[in-house]
Amino acid sequence: MSFLDSIIAAFKALRQNMLRSILTALGIIIGVASVIVMSSINAGAQQKVEEQIASLGSAMLSVAPGASRRGGRSSGANSAPQLSERDLKAIKEQVPQIIDATGEVRVSAVAVASGADWPTNVSGVHAPYPVVRNWPVAEGRFFSEQEVSSGRRYAVIGATIVKEVFGGENPLGAQVRISNIPFEVIGVLATKGQNQFGRDEDDIIIAPVTAVRSRLVGRDATVPDQLDAIRILFIEGADLTRAENQLREVMRTQRRIRPGQQDNFRVYNVAEFIRARNETAQTFGVLLAATAAISLIVGGIGIMNIMLVSVTERTREIGLRLAIGARKNDILMQFLVEAILLCMLGGMIGLGLGIGISTLVAKLASWDVLIDASLVLIAVAASAGVGVFFGFFPARRAAQLNPIDALRFE
Repeated sequence: MSFLDSIIAAFKALRQNMLRSILTALGIIIGVASVIVMSSINAGAQQKVEEQIASLGSAMLSVAPGASRRGGRSSGANSAPQLSERDLKAIKEQVPQIIDATGEVRVSAVAVASGADWPTNVSGVHAPYPVVRNWPVAEGRFFSEQEVSSGRRYAVIGATIVKEVFGGENPLGAQVRISNIPFEVIGVLATKGQNQFGRDEDDIIIAPVTAVRSRLVGRDATVPDQLDAIRILFIEGADLTRAENQLREVMRTQRRIRPGQQDNFRVYNVAEFIRARNETAQTFGVLLAATAAISLIVGGIGIMNIMLVSVTERTREIGLRLAIGARKNDILMQFLVEAILLCMLGGMIGLGLGIGISTLVAKLASWDVLIDASLVLIAVAASAGVGVFFGFFPARRAAQLNPIDALRFE
């Protein structure tokens, strides 16, 4: 019996018991579909994280005020004295391997233009901000360091502000009033979308730090040139652990922190934080995928059970085939092909179902889903592997039947 004859015979056997074949393959269908869905969502989430890290800058560190302490008690985050322009200057001059750095002052405000108003976030920054944040300007331009020094009331806005405040019209050259202070729009930032925490990155207005500090925030009596944060971009491949230690030394000197005293500032790597958060989600995703893979094993056991039943039901047929000249290898191949074919059909149905569910989840739930071609190949190969592994024992049992005993079987 040729391999093609074995496939034809397997199709006929499966078609004769169509309902039983479908129910038997159900475990494989559910297993493959579950693995595809879980793995696709997990891969999509991973890709999104990598995109966010790239948009933040994989070699970027940030400094922010920490918690002040009195009598051994913490006053809470950001309660320590603010950072200052002097801190920014010292970091640029004393920390090696820096590409550039920018300070940032943040405030919530209402943007008004063209009869529309929108509550948003305003960040006062320095000219290197687009380089440090890896956030280019899509239209218009960014302000220069000279314009920052002179306190020009310029604004570079995100795509959400263009949509909500300017109705999607070209805003360049128009004025937007922020807390009743007019700013001229000179640029529109490239679209970023939502970040890892679900916040709309494009819902932002960027302006010179001097204008935001003097017009929107107000100067701090103790730190007139205050900054809420400092972002530092290092050269590609820089040792960020070493850079973080050097950064801490400079900041401790700037803030006159004596040896043995705790830092009243924080240095953090946003990319590492996002990676750590994603690792937890990945672990959960792997557990879900492993749970889904158990369905393949359960399905394989079901197939083995049904194939053993099939061998018992077709004992006389096997005996007749052996009596008229069929070899044991022919019987082995026939039943093995039947098991593999059943698993492959279940795997293909499960594959289609998994891709369909993944696509539906991506559209309805707005989740990031990535269906990798290698994942499809693995799913098909796994289905065939289950067929071989769980189909071999029933096929071998069928091949080892004694023709005389098989013909006498009732």
